[in-house]
Amino acid sequence: MSSRYSEFKKKGLTEEQNGFYIARKRMVVEQLIPRGISDKRVLDVMSKIPRHLFVPPGFVDQAYSDRPLNIGEGQTISQPYMVALMTELLELSGKERVLEIGTGSGYQTAVLAELAGHVYTIERHKTLADRARKNLYRISITNFTIKVGDGTLGWREKAPFDRIIVTAGAPFIPPPYIEQLADGGKIVIPIGDDYSQQLVVTKKEGKKLIKTVGVGCRFVKLVGKHGWGCE
Repeated sequence: MSSRYSEFKKKGLTEEQNGFYIARKRMVVEQLIPRGISDKRVLDVMSKIPRHLFVPPGFVDQAYSDRPLNIGEGQTISQPYMVALMTELLELSGKERVLEIGTGSGYQTAVLAELAGHVYTIERHKTLADRARKNLYRISITNFTIKVGDGTLGWREKAPFDRIIVTAGAPFIPPPYIEQLADGGKIVIPIGDDYSQQLVVTKKEGKKLIKTVGVGCRFVKLVGKHGWGCE
């Protein structure tokens, strides 16, 4: 694990005694590996990042269960399997500039930050963005930049990005993502309707876009100018 996590451990904040440590290991062995997650780096990170610190106090006992959990503002923290799958699909090598749409509690951000060079993350709810920032600093993760805004616009000032990950369901790929994606880069995004989506991986090769449709899923709506309208 990175020096950031080592520093976190030295501060005695991991609570790796008994329950949470065992729960993380079981999450990997019982939920992720049997469902096909095989990237060792992804598995290692998810076995060490303290997911229970990224959920509301009332859900701590469910932090490592294979289900999404409510984090307020009508948003959720994705189930561990979906976090692992989307991360694995990005095929990170350690140096990438990643754009994340939908910071939420910061858990997915933490996983990405341990596997990439820098994470630029956008959250439309200020309360969640502030909480996520605190959560990430709490475990000594600093290679991220967060802002509050319309995630469907991307982040033009910080482009291009090697990878873009969207943790909300969209009716289509917002055009700014294609424009801001580096040549050879990838987008992982749930595409579909209000009720269900499929994970779509899009690779940019020059002027060509190569799309692969993956598993079915269900995310909260991607709200914004190039997504679903505000309700």
